[in-house]
Amino acid sequence: MKATHPIVLAILILFSAHAQLVYSQQPEEIILEPASEPDRITTGIHIGQRAPDIELESPSGETMSLSSLRGKMVLIDFWAAWCPPCRRQNPHLRELYHQYKDKEFINGSGFTIFSVSFDRDREDWIAAIAQDSLDWEYQVVDPEGMRASGVASRWLVESIPHNTLIDGDGIVLSVGWRGSYLEEKLDEYLK
Repeated sequence: MKATHPIVLAILILFSAHAQLVYSQQPEEIILEPASEPDRITTGIHIGQRAPDIELESPSGETMSLSSLRGKMVLIDFWAAWCPPCRRQNPHLRELYHQYKDKEFINGSGFTIFSVSFDRDREDWIAAIAQDSLDWEYQVVDPEGMRASGVASRWLVESIPHNTLIDGDGIVLSVGWRGSYLEEKLDEYLK
């Protein structure tokens, strides 16, 4: 038993000396450079990444893509007609759209909303657009619904309403901001 004390003591002394050596050194200066080249930016759904494209059908049956909105500030809004919190948020989104649609941003000219619905019932979805006066052009639906949706899984949408703000290059600026926080984020990027 006494033989283990010197071994333990020696190990503690070694760890202590190593810790002093490590913590006494000055850390290297880390310089973060912006990803200025398109190939250096990864595609993903997190802040600083380029948003993956979404291609779905509009109420008229036309295919609309998120990538067609490059050059604009875009709020990607995930919602459904059957979702009460989504429907309560829609009047605020309508106000936000009209407040910012013609504004100039640091990296985007104008603002729009790309609404992605997870409604399985097309008529309910179209009726909700009319009832809530969602007058922006980019309304699309994923008819697989939220649970089976490839879009929902790719974008990690686990509950709705959910949104992501992207700039004119498709770079993710914020995720999940609502209300006055979203307005503050948009104001932050105004020219």
